[in-house]
Amino acid sequence: MTRLVFALWATLAALLVGACAPSQPFVGQTEVDALAEAISDLGPQVDPAEAQRAASIAYAYSKQLKKDWNVTDSAIIHNAKVINGFREKGLCNDWAQAMTQRLQQENFRTLDLHWVTSPPTAFRIIHHSALISAKEDSMYDGIILDPWRNSGALFWAPVREDTRYNWRPRMDVRAELISGENPY
Repeated sequence: MTRLVFALWATLAALLVGACAPSQPFVGQTEVDALAEAISDLGPQVDPAEAQRAASIAYAYSKQLKKDWNVTDSAIIHNAKVINGFREKGLCNDWAQAMTQRLQQENFRTLDLHWVTSPPTAFRIIHHSALISAKEDSMYDGIILDPWRNSGALFWAPVREDTRYNWRPRMDVRAELISGENPY
């Protein structure tokens, strides 16, 4: 009974907050080209055709997942829907896994894909995302590809400029959490 009451309250809150959610911005070729240029600029070894393909896929796949997962609210509200069983997928780790796997299917010769994590803190929950870098470069020189943050509208930025999160290798963060080094 308590779960049902909570679910009803969560749904009501989601509807109220969702009504105030901004509409998704239109994404055109200009935005895709800007990401492709940023990916190309990761290094002289990056094939511009691969950069263009990666950018196109990142934008298109974000949009497709939003539709497939019926994401109609802010990321936090959608998380509540997933946690309470109203949606099947759409947590940040779902987006990170799907985006990383989709881009890995391309078998890029000049680009690497990473699944990165921002560890939990006293004021923020754990967050996962996909990241693209030049082949064999550090993830810290790459670009975050985060469709979760804006509910399916792709956010991207050089990882060092994304100060909202403390991006680190996923397995390092996992090891810290399991060992108790990070108490959250």
